[in-house]
Amino acid sequence: MSVPRDLFDAAAERDQGNAPLADRMRPASLDEIMGQDKILGPGRALRSLIEGGEVPSMILWGPPGSGKTMLARVIAKHVQAALE
Repeated sequence: MSVPRDLFDAAAERDQGNAPLADRMRPASLDEIMGQDKILGPGRALRSLIEGGEVPSMILWGPPGSGKTMLARVIAKHVQAALE
């Protein structure tokens, strides 16, 4: 058992098992995103930019629930950027 660094880490570890299924199943990396091989597949333009740390400004457009925010979060995590 690891010793939590602070109170917030302890709470996050405790609540992770109680998170909604959607939160637990949400993709956390580019490799886990399904159905976007044309833009995120190995060697594709957007993936190469993301892996190189050079993410351009972009507009993600689509209907609700299509994964726009999820993709933005995965990209931000990969390039260690803040998403607001």
